[in-house]
Amino acid sequence: MRSLVFKRYGKPGQVMLADTPQPTPKPTEILVQVHAAGLNPIDNMIPKGTFKPILRFDLPATLGSDLAGVVVEVGSRVTRFKPGDAVFASLFDLGTGALAEFALVPEDAAALKPPNLDFVQAASIPMVGLTSWQALKERARLKPGQKLFIPAGAGGIGTFAIQLAKYLGAKVGTTTSTGNVDLVRSLGADEVVDYKKQEFEDVLRDYDAVLGTVRGDAIEKSLRILKPGSTVVSLVGPLDAAFARARRLNIFMVFLFGLMSRKIMRRAGKCGVAYSFLFVRPDGRQLAEIGELLKAGHIRPVIDKVFPFEQAKEALAYLDKGRAKGKVVVQMK
Repeated sequence: MRSLVFKRYGKPGQVMLADTPQPTPKPTEILVQVHAAGLNPIDNMIPKGTFKPILRFDLPATLGSDLAGVVVEVGSRVTRFKPGDAVFASLFDLGTGALAEFALVPEDAAALKPPNLDFVQAASIPMVGLTSWQALKERARLKPGQKLFIPAGAGGIGTFAIQLAKYLGAKVGTTTSTGNVDLVRSLGADEVVDYKKQEFEDVLRDYDAVLGTVRGDAIEKSLRILKPGSTVVSLVGPLDAAFARARRLNIFMVFLFGLMSRKIMRRAGKCGVAYSFLFVRPDGRQLAEIGELLKAGHIRPVIDKVFPFEQAKEALAYLDKGRAKGKVVVQMK
């Protein structure tokens, strides 16, 4: 079968289409014929070696975290799925990849595809959906009437998180460029700051939570708009000691991540704000709940561009420019 693989870390030109063996499912796995794979920024970061100390791959490794497709074979202990089922799933942090003609998926990472979505739409959802779900419901515990700030509202995470936050009853503030103001408003954003004209920290006030999606000093600036007792959930770092301990990393990594996050933790503490870093985890049960929201029309996929599988490298390069409105998806068939 054909797969998009990387052979070495940090070497330009090491990402390529290659022939790889078709895998056989273990007892608790399903084999999925991939119809589409959604791309995420981390798919570009992994082959550069950015997360090499944290994410483990046997090289050459297949890239891609999100997929939608049809089950063609199930392991002997699988009970939730059968051949012919249309499913979607996130493979992030599982040591395998989605940018292939066939992919192994643990049974507990998959969910049935919402029937009102095609495979391209479904493939755009898993990582941004699960990330938003775990950040807003589990970590921030967002409540009706609270105010949530989501910078970069027109991006992959932003377009989903705005809709989920509105479904949860929150008021949402976001930033975007002039050309995307109408898009984020259509998704439910209440306060929209055009970052080309204003600084969000000069405009927004009395927020209860921030979903950190932008690198640089945006996290520190966001402390100015938060009330005491608020929460910052960062998807972009700095990584913290709690994250290292949760992954059972060695004591040096716990110390290192604690050192990396010391500045923001100290500044957040002075403001009475809780800071934490979130690394999304695959979860088929949560994905099924997200699927119900999609089925009911409470959330809609936002897709910027679809590439054929033969142009998967070009799709990653396009995503890396950081200008996509919503998600970039690779279509296998």
